[in-house]
Order: sequence, then C-alpha cells, then structure tokens
Amino acid sequence: MKQNNQLKFNQGEFVLYDANSMPYSDHKHMAHFALTDALITAAGETKTPMIHFWQTTPIAILGMMDTRITHFEQALEVLEAYDHGYMVRNSGGLAVVGDPGVLNVSLIYPSGEQRIPIDSAYQFMLDFIRATFYPHFPQAIEAYEITNSYCFGDFDLSINGRKIAGISQRRIQNGIAIMLYISVNGNQQARAQMLKEFYEVGLDGSEPAGRYPEIHPQVMTTLEEAYVTEFSVAKVKEMMLSHFVWSNGEYTADIDQHFQTALDKMYRRNVRVFGENFVKDLE
Repeated sequence: MKQNNQLKFNQGEFVLYDANSMPYSDHKHMAHFALTDALITAAGETKTPMIHFWQTTPIAILGMMDTRITHFEQALEVLEAYDHGYMVRNSGGLAVVGDPGVLNVSLIYPSGEQRIPIDSAYQFMLDFIRATFYPHFPQAIEAYEITNSYCFGDFDLSINGRKIAGISQRRIQNGIAIMLYISVNGNQQARAQMLKEFYEVGLDGSEPAGRYPEIHPQVMTTLEEAYVTEFSVAKVKEMMLSHFVWSNGEYTADIDQHFQTALDKMYRRNVRVFGENFVKDLE
C-alpha cells in the first residue's frame, strides 16, 4: 500500500467543535474525552476532517500507568492538597495537568484504506504548530523528548529546550485524532511541581527505570514565557484557525449516540479505579 505522506495538515474543509458550545457540559471533564472519541468515529463515517478545542478547570488527567504506582492513594492526596481534581483518561500513558491556561487541540481525520502513518500524523501536528507561530516569532519549535518533563515522549514540543506541549494519537476504526496539549499561560512551574510531588510520594524506587518521569519543573514553560508576549487561549485558537477553511460543527444524533457510548466507557474506566461515588462527582 502506498503511504499517503504528501497530505498537508490543513487539506480539505474542516468542521470545528469547541467545548465552549458543546451540549454535554453536565459531564464536565469526561465529556471532552468522550466527545473526542465520538468525533473520531464521526469523521470516519462522514469522511470529514475536524478540529476539537477544549479546556478544563484545574485537574490532573492521569493515564492508566499512573494508577499502577505503588502508593497511588497517597499520591492522590498530593493532588487534593493542590486543590486539583483528578480522573483517568482513555488515551496516552502518563499524567498531564489541565486548567484554563492549557489548551487541548485535536486534529481529527478520516482514515480509510490509506491510513495516515503514525510518524506522518505527528508531523501534521508539528507542521500545524510551527505554521501557527513561526510567522510571528523567530524562535524554533523543536520536537524531541524532554526527558524530565511530565508525560515525556518523542514528540514533545519545545522552545529553547523547554517543553511547551505534548502530542499523542488515538485511532478508532476509520478515524484518527492527533491530540495536543499546549501550555498557553499560567503557572507552569506549579503544574510541574505538583506532578513531581505526585510521583515522589507514589513511587518507592522499585519501578523499572524510565517508566515514570523524574520531573524537573524548570524544563517546562508556557507560550507567554517562551515568547515574552501576553497570550490568551482565545487568541491562540484564532491564530490556529487562520490556517483552515472551516465551519462550525453540529451535534447530530449520530454524534450524540457515539458520545454516549464513549462516555459509558469513560465512566466504567474511572469507576474501576476510584469507585462509583467518586466518579459521580465528576459528572
């Protein structure tokens, strides 16, 4: 099969779904992840590329690997002391922090017989972020692992060696989401310090080397700090959308059905980890 490496990240007309307008706010944080899954499925069915924007109130978004640390219950007390909620997501490996200064962005593509290769998909997001900021700022945005950051990976995005964003992927049937969190503004040092303490309390040294991060908060930063320029999340979204032909999406009956299916899976995952009473507080 010929790989479709020549596609541009913004080819075609995109449909925008912004959490500010979604009808699922009663489900708070779980809704964002369930909607992403619903949109991946819908993109595959309708052959339509999509963009999904969302933010959260202060919360630690945990991966399943985080729930397996030795002293998990004690580590959760660290998050509570920082007045952050927590939940387990359905993608990615390790914890990240969400709050109003962190923008989550998904580029969602239909993927049929010519599936976008994994590395090409990461390159789509890198090209997208570079196109958004390079015309305005000369600092290079690089993609490589920032080892002492939280949720480290090969496609960490950094400016002058300090991480501003992380990328992951999720593939469902005939759709793919390339997902990015980017720290726009706020106290990135405090975000990293919280997760540093989470792992320090939760780990006992018996875990395999390199499985969990040894976080150095100074290796992470925000767009505001890196560019010495005031940024709002709304402004960043505006800059990002300037690269697309797009229209606002509708929450169809099919999307609603896919959402409910994905939400049930999110609910069951978190019940298994935290118990039903705790999960009800997330709704």
